[in-house]
Amino acid sequence: MKIAFIGLGNMGGGMAANLAKAGHEVRAFDLSQEALKTAEANGCTTFSSARDAAEDCEAVVSMLPNGAIVRDLYTSDIIGQAPNDAILLDCSTIDVATAKDVANRAADEGYAMVDAPVSGGIAAANGGTLTFMVGGTEEAFKRAEPILQAMGKAVIHAGDSGAGQTAKICNNMLLAISMIGTAEAMKMAEKLGLDPQKFYEISSQSSGYCWSLNAYTPMPGVGVESPADNGYQGGFATALMLKDLRLASEAAETAGASIALGEHAREIYEELAKEHGHKDFSSIITTL
Repeated sequence: MKIAFIGLGNMGGGMAANLAKAGHEVRAFDLSQEALKTAEANGCTTFSSARDAAEDCEAVVSMLPNGAIVRDLYTSDIIGQAPNDAILLDCSTIDVATAKDVANRAADEGYAMVDAPVSGGIAAANGGTLTFMVGGTEEAFKRAEPILQAMGKAVIHAGDSGAGQTAKICNNMLLAISMIGTAEAMKMAEKLGLDPQKFYEISSQSSGYCWSLNAYTPMPGVGVESPADNGYQGGFATALMLKDLRLASEAAETAGASIALGEHAREIYEELAKEHGHKDFSSIITTL
């Protein structure tokens, strides 16, 4: 399949490489020349513009920083340029309203589109083990599913347009809250004289069990290997977690939802991001 891939950053680069590895003809574009060189080395054909990459393609996949860029890409360079029978897949994490708006604009011009944000981080993007949360019609999902399967371990249809983004921001709000709680508990146990490794062994097998503790332990040398063991480098940057928490706050206000802990988590990560925005979000434990 001819697939245009727009956005070859930390996540998109690995995703495009996995599509090429799966045998697809990947037509890649990014503003970064270095990213384009890497894409070529990974089996992609590169183009000088998104419009050129989308011409004659059968699918368009995008992985971009924010909703404004996603809207501009699709309205300016994809809708009306890509063939009408191409399936459009936006894997960026953006606000729900923009995801719905872009999908509606695409539908008005005869395109099928899904919002398909991801969970798993850079390592999963490179390894092809991402989880995709997909919003769109059943027909659009069925067309998008085999493309997403080449990049992930799980592809889940969340509902209509915007449902993928809703699932993503709610999931990451929960993750932020649980990471703060995990970090607080680990540091409190340590200050009370309990060996952190012993706390991990006990809590990870009892009611304290959670992903932040069991699969992403925030304290170096304790539990499983994680970004904490690499100076909090790699993983999921604090700045990206803050972006998702801000999206959650905006969505909650629109929906009239009460998210007291979500708002508090956003405030905590706003402080952390001032000096450590590039570090993994589990570095919150270093402030306690």
